[in-house]
Amino acid sequence: MPSIKLSKKILRAAGRANVKYRLVEAGDRVLVGLSGGKDSLTLVHLLKHMQRHAPFDFEFLAVTVSYGMPGERYDALAEHCRAHGIPHEIYATNIYEIAEETIRENSSFCSYFSRMRRGALYTRAEEGGFNKVALGHHLDDAAESFFMSMLNNGALRSMPPIYRAQKGFHVIRPLIWVRERQTRAFVEENGIAAIGDEACPAMMKPVKMPHARESTKRMLETWEAENPELFKQLKAAFCHLHPASFMDERFLQR
Repeated sequence: MPSIKLSKKILRAAGRANVKYRLVEAGDRVLVGLSGGKDSLTLVHLLKHMQRHAPFDFEFLAVTVSYGMPGERYDALAEHCRAHGIPHEIYATNIYEIAEETIRENSSFCSYFSRMRRGALYTRAEEGGFNKVALGHHLDDAAESFFMSMLNNGALRSMPPIYRAQKGFHVIRPLIWVRERQTRAFVEENGIAAIGDEACPAMMKPVKMPHARESTKRMLETWEAENPELFKQLKAAFCHLHPASFMDERFLQR
């Protein structure tokens, strides 16, 4: 089995974010959401690299949430983890079965399954006594979420690198300074067969797929073509907030 190589750009971006936000520390027990997509695969291999080279010890377990839908198979993903020494388990749920009864009218199936998957990961983390849950969101996700929230919901909101969940553990995003194109290059250059949208239960539902994120992604691509420094500037802006310069009365200086 060929060794897996992480680019210097990924290692540098993730390393700097980890130092700044103290995402993974000595003694941590980290549950990692592993869907099998390019981002979560990059994340588990990053954590495996950190285990080998970090000057401290920590544990992690990659968990793949099974929705219980017809034809769902994770054999190749499980074999990939075994081959590369990544501790992995499949967490069985009946999310697909209960979707018809619990999803709210006019809700996005994609958003629904994302929330349910996150809830399953949180439950597994609580059951296993993990103190952190790691997700594979990157800088593109944070930027897209910011503009989607602003343009569609009238709120300034994005994705923090770390926050405390209601159940007590911390949720971390070690790839928050990594670009999506870098995770795509990672799986392509290492010949890893990543799982795509075909594994999402929403693809099996006769509903119109949400377009907000895709249109926001295209918008940012257009802007970046005109301004190659766009994401560097967005990252800097996300790190330097000035709440008192907006119209929220909670932050106004009187």
